[in-house]
Amino acid sequence: MPRLPLGDWVDSAVDWLQSHLSWLFDAVSAVVTGMYDGIDALLAAPHPLLFAGILAVVAWWLRGLLAGVLSFAGLALIDSIGLWNDAMSTLSLVLVATIVTLAIAVPLGIWAARSRTVSAVLRPALDFMQTMPAMVYLIPGIIFFGVGVVPGIIATIIFALPPGARMTELGIRQVDEDLVEAAEAFGTTPRNTLVRVQLPLALPTIMAGVNQVIMLGLSMVVIAGMVGGGGLGGAVYRAIGNVDIGLGFEAGVSIVILAMYLDRMTGALGRQVSPLGRRAQALARAKAAARGRLRAVWAHRPQPAAALAGVVVLSLVAGGVGVFGGTGSRPLAAGSDIGHGRKISLGYIPWDEGIASTYLWKELLERRGFKVDAKQLEAGSLYTGLAGGQIDFQTDSWLPVTHAQYREKYGDRLEDLGAWYGPTSLELSVPSYVKDIDSLDDLKGKAGRFKGRIVGIEPSAGMMAILKDKVLRQYGLEGEYEILDGSTPGMLAELKRAYDKREPIVVTLWSPHWAYSAFDLKKLKDPKDVWGKGDDVHTLARKGFSADHPTVSSWLRNFALTEEQLTGLEAKIQATGKGEEQQAVRAWLDEHPEMVDRLAPL
Repeated sequence: MPRLPLGDWVDSAVDWLQSHLSWLFDAVSAVVTGMYDGIDALLAAPHPLLFAGILAVVAWWLRGLLAGVLSFAGLALIDSIGLWNDAMSTLSLVLVATIVTLAIAVPLGIWAARSRTVSAVLRPALDFMQTMPAMVYLIPGIIFFGVGVVPGIIATIIFALPPGARMTELGIRQVDEDLVEAAEAFGTTPRNTLVRVQLPLALPTIMAGVNQVIMLGLSMVVIAGMVGGGGLGGAVYRAIGNVDIGLGFEAGVSIVILAMYLDRMTGALGRQVSPLGRRAQALARAKAAARGRLRAVWAHRPQPAAALAGVVVLSLVAGGVGVFGGTGSRPLAAGSDIGHGRKISLGYIPWDEGIASTYLWKELLERRGFKVDAKQLEAGSLYTGLAGGQIDFQTDSWLPVTHAQYREKYGDRLEDLGAWYGPTSLELSVPSYVKDIDSLDDLKGKAGRFKGRIVGIEPSAGMMAILKDKVLRQYGLEGEYEILDGSTPGMLAELKRAYDKREPIVVTLWSPHWAYSAFDLKKLKDPKDVWGKGDDVHTLARKGFSADHPTVSSWLRNFALTEEQLTGLEAKIQATGKGEEQQAVRAWLDEHPEMVDRLAPL
């Protein structure tokens, strides 16, 4: 059967939409970004413990004293592990996605409940939206909206919309038809019947749909982190990329705390807005009072006016003790405030030289008065963000070979600020204790020794495309070896595990890399020169960056590190530990104070 070019048709449709409706996507992006920034600023304004207290009072009002105490404890835990700002960013993302989703889903559900034709047409569309893997939505999302929170929010809206619409339709259809007929018999208009009869009785089911929308939104935060969405999803993504178990656990626990709070509060709010729910709650409180004073205290919930008074008191106390405001930024030296708080966005692939150079420039630019945001991204997302203008520059472009595919695709929308290191080399490597394997030719027929696999890095990395498309074919290794896609930290962790057990292993590596100092490795010779000549590491910026930031552009054009400086910085980052990259850079600059004025002269 001939192959149906469905993917080509979709590509053509996406290209057409991007060409003809870019104005619409820009408008949607502006609205969503404005909503997100506004909510994020509002949530981040109070001191963490103050806002935790406010949310605890809300929990006390909706569910009781025990819920309030546990809510405050959980939120205080998030603050204590240093993830409060990420948690508020995640909460902002979920709230924006929920608001937009409900604004679409509830009217759709009402329409479907009042028309069986609409319901029949809508059902397969909702099935498609909910069963399609959520990550697939990120691909057109990145193309249409670039990287950042917007594609993550759009993907979340599409993924979370079906349960909101379905539960709204279900709630309205479950209303007793006799009640509807009675309202119509008394001359009630269809609109008033909907507003006064059907919606109030359907509220518990609709609120269950709201709960599902919020939970699905939270389930999407990690996926949003893959495209620069930040928040706890970004922390989880960094933890995955760096194989950082501690950070992954902390971010995961924080997501669980937020999920439990939102789940319990939306459930309680659903009962609060329902007449039957309020009656059941009053009966439960009466039973608790009859069982004893202690139970009555735990079951007591303040009236809305009392809860509001509690929030006001917390705000006044917080203002009195000065808990509003940030912790303050690093003081700038006299005459060094060149940036005046202007924002610069950096992107990086989690390769060691990329991490080192990115956090080096983050620290240098912040010392010069800029506000810098560094985002970890996959190579494809990084170049798309650069081309779209969401990322200002990145310092880890391997040209002319490794990242040639991205340069070819986006070259006219990028500025090449020059090479700061080179030449480099790409290679496959094995531990030195692996005998009789010295070149790529020697791998043929030896797959059994290596479990039939070559441990790779990120699938979007240019060297992985060269390995799969050229190296395996030229050396006759296709079908004999399986390429394990993963991440650079994952590859290094697998190398360490095998090295400690003295097991044979083949890994993708490049030079320079600190692994050659940490392990006794052999670079496999490439007699056919398939890997090609060594790349130089370039700094690439978005189109127009030099015009917007001429001083920074001149710094980057003159940027250069020796192998000793680069490997020393990488080693300092490795020794300091995961999650402490900028602290490691500061320590390295303290040891090399001349580098600040050399790289970013005043």
